[in-house]
Amino acid sequence: MLTSQVNELLTRTGPSTPMGALFRQYWIPALLAEELPKNACPPVRVKLLSERMIAFRDSESRLGLLDEFCAHRGASLWFGRPEESGIRCAYHGWKYDVQGNCVEIPSEPEGSTFCTRIRLTSYPLVKVGDILWTYMGDPAHRPPLPAFEFATVPAEQTYTSKRWEECNWLQALEGGIDSSHVSWLHSTGLTTDPLFEGSRGNDYNLRDLRPYFEVREAPFGLYVGARRNADDGRYYWRVTPWIMPNFTMVPPRADHPLHGHFWVPIDDENCWVFSFDYHPTRRLSEGELQAMKDGHGVHNQYVPGTYRPLQNKDNDYLIDREAQRRGETYSGVRGIAMQDAAMQESMGPIGDRTRERLVATDVGIMKARNMLRNAALALRDHGTVPQGVTPEHHLVRSFAVVLPKEQSYMSVVGDAAAARAGKQHVSV
Repeated sequence: MLTSQVNELLTRTGPSTPMGALFRQYWIPALLAEELPKNACPPVRVKLLSERMIAFRDSESRLGLLDEFCAHRGASLWFGRPEESGIRCAYHGWKYDVQGNCVEIPSEPEGSTFCTRIRLTSYPLVKVGDILWTYMGDPAHRPPLPAFEFATVPAEQTYTSKRWEECNWLQALEGGIDSSHVSWLHSTGLTTDPLFEGSRGNDYNLRDLRPYFEVREAPFGLYVGARRNADDGRYYWRVTPWIMPNFTMVPPRADHPLHGHFWVPIDDENCWVFSFDYHPTRRLSEGELQAMKDGHGVHNQYVPGTYRPLQNKDNDYLIDREAQRRGETYSGVRGIAMQDAAMQESMGPIGDRTRERLVATDVGIMKARNMLRNAALALRDHGTVPQGVTPEHHLVRSFAVVLPKEQSYMSVVGDAAAARAGKQHVSV
């Protein structure tokens, strides 16, 4: 369990908080590129790290992420008109460029320079892969652009979605680190989901319900290794990389694509889950893409016109007790992504970690919490740059492998976890 003070430190990410400052050292996903599809399209509301902003694409295709509210009277620029290389407030016509500079105040006398003294808070917005990324920290310390493999392979090899999750970012992230729940919560999905089925490892997940965890520190964060009994006296290892502060990658199954998540704080009680699938050596098939769009694997269906899941807490995730009774789904909730969301949101907006009773299979979660705490305090007290900032730390893959009992997964991690162009992923 954690003290309430440490729980507070880890879960609060707004301005002037230690964890908020930590997040502001990284490029973080802000929205999908599809949300700003063309020049001068409607702006989009964006809330990250408890800051309310609007994103827009001007008439010259430049991307902007600004404080949502006009400096004049505080009207929302979401009602604004993207036009003539900027966005104009619908209330009184004040106009801003993508850097937040006020470039025109129509009511001012000719020759007035008042607008040159007005500037909204703004952050860079850059497309890498299917995502528009932002950096909300000190511009003088802006790191190089993200280099995660899923965002840099050819477009036909990758697919990204996002969903709103109604809980704190940390309890969502911790579900991505925890591999032991797969044998229970996702047990039926292992054999029925089109993006999971056909893997020999599925049998090992279902047969051995007592995984042993070996967690090792890495330059970027952690390797979380989950070991289960395999055939012929060997061990089946599933190795999840956690890249600080909020990236996890699920170990692959057979030749299915690799997949994983970014868990991005909206505010302290909500987060965005950016979920991706990609294959490092081939294009995604039409069947795979359709399965992703239909909500299989780590993806989900939506309330039309939104990024809120169709299954959500207001409709009890469309739980089907008869399907649960018949064994069609262990929880009665359909879909791997929404099974996770149901469990994580059920803990409340911010889980009370003072009441937990952790066990050996939670060692990855415990180590991640400790590393996050130490990194946030080292940044606050000494200005120490945290792990996971540099692009070299992004070039990592998850993997699944069967090894002799005497051989640790760390003996193969150098090759199996390396993200190199043209290299097939390691899976079972």
